[in-house]
Amino acid sequence: MPTTTTRRRRPAMTLVSFLVVVLILVAIMAFSRTWTPKLGLDLSGGTTITLTAINATGTGSVDQDSLQQARTIIEQRVNSLGVGEVTVTTSGNNQIIVSAPNVQGDTLIEMVGQTAQLEFRRVYAVEQSYAVGEGQATELPTVPTSVEQRPSEPQSELPLDQVGREALIAEQLLWKPTDQDEQDFADFACGDQMPMVWDQPYFACPRDSQTSGYSVKYLLGPMMIEGSLVEDSGAGIPQNQMSWIVTLGFDSLGTVLFREATTALSSAEEPLNQFAIVLDGRVISAPTVNDTIPDGSAQISGSFNQESANNLANILRYGALPLNFDSSDAETISPTLGEDQLKAGLIAGAIGLLLVIVFCLIYYRGLTVVVVASLLMAAGVVYTLVCLLGESMNFALSLPGLAGVIVAIGITADSFVIFFERVRDEAREGRSIRTAVETGWERARRTIVVADGVSILSAVILFILSIGAIKGFAFTLGLTTLVDLALIFFFTKPLMSLLVKTKFFGTGRRWSGFEAEHLGISAARQPRPRALATAKEG
Repeated sequence: MPTTTTRRRRPAMTLVSFLVVVLILVAIMAFSRTWTPKLGLDLSGGTTITLTAINATGTGSVDQDSLQQARTIIEQRVNSLGVGEVTVTTSGNNQIIVSAPNVQGDTLIEMVGQTAQLEFRRVYAVEQSYAVGEGQATELPTVPTSVEQRPSEPQSELPLDQVGREALIAEQLLWKPTDQDEQDFADFACGDQMPMVWDQPYFACPRDSQTSGYSVKYLLGPMMIEGSLVEDSGAGIPQNQMSWIVTLGFDSLGTVLFREATTALSSAEEPLNQFAIVLDGRVISAPTVNDTIPDGSAQISGSFNQESANNLANILRYGALPLNFDSSDAETISPTLGEDQLKAGLIAGAIGLLLVIVFCLIYYRGLTVVVVASLLMAAGVVYTLVCLLGESMNFALSLPGLAGVIVAIGITADSFVIFFERVRDEAREGRSIRTAVETGWERARRTIVVADGVSILSAVILFILSIGAIKGFAFTLGLTTLVDLALIFFFTKPLMSLLVKTKFFGTGRRWSGFEAEHLGISAARQPRPRALATAKEG
């Protein structure tokens, strides 16, 4: 005689395991002290800046392909901040508008406004300089008309072949400043509005010389290596050190040129054994070269912290902007309007939740306790995940994202309706309530998985194809649907299995939701628990 085996169901263990996972998530929140989610620009406020592109003449429109390329680079830079809900759009024929939540205006302008023209130049002189106040910078000496100035992308006129570049470096290393160059350098003072001059003599000051006080100034030679030869960049703290640095890795041509340059500089005396790393006309660092660097790796040291080192590494990693920009408008967005919208969204969610509960009380009666418990658990899990994602992935909850959470209330309610109706159908067919829960679940779960799967697929497609704030709606919709799927399997179903073991639900008492008249069957056909039926028959 064939035997059949059945898998033992342990709803209590499943329920406890799920609650343990939830408690672990809460413990992670407590450990990271993350009790509130990060909010998007429309809810928490932030900064919106308008960048106006400047062409070679300083006026008029710019090349639209270059403008789109600049928009892409700026978007990559801002996304590297990890603030979430960032929008970067073009406006007109020469403007780019950047909006980011939870970011100070100065930080955002520094990140997106830099053209990131990186150069490596030899240092010929270093002197103390009094940093003049804003708008009082000393004009650079006029470049002789016989010297052709390079455009804003100096690498465009440099030879790209290795032989030509090696010959050019050898020529550049022979360059020396004239007496007039040195006199002009002595008269020069650092300021925060220095003109951009690519040709020699090249005077530069550190990036932090904008504030008044004493600083240093550099007399630099011709550019030996341009930033376009940098292949990768990163930030970190070297072993056995305490300060943050930015690391650079050159491509094959840059590796050869850097080896040639460091070979020549390592045998010179100070300050000729220094090379200046210049970003957008200002010196980031001017390290001393003691030995040849053959592998094309360089380190930028300075007064970096973690944020500034990562910002610079990201700027260099995503390349130089093809255009120069002027930050013509910076606006700090107040969260006041967002707070009103948040309150309105929460009120709408509360009304929707209340309507679901009222419907369940009228139609499912005692089973409403399962609905309420499941919805509260879903709300807690979603809130916990949003907080943790904000801390770990910088996900910012926006108003469209909140709408996605509210829409998911309906999806969760659909799961309850499918499950409960299947159980009631099984009970109407004469099965005991305990059996009806198990057989009804077997039939309902496939429908629930398919329905939630469609919602998740829709959210994924919308997330991939959409831009801006709509991504937030798609993300939270997908997240809450996944939570609903996990909840129905590991919380709602085990809770139902435990409740029908009680007399109130298991015997179909009044207001339990399983009473005969409410199911639409006669009292004689009321399904009875096996133990009770056996006792009456005896």
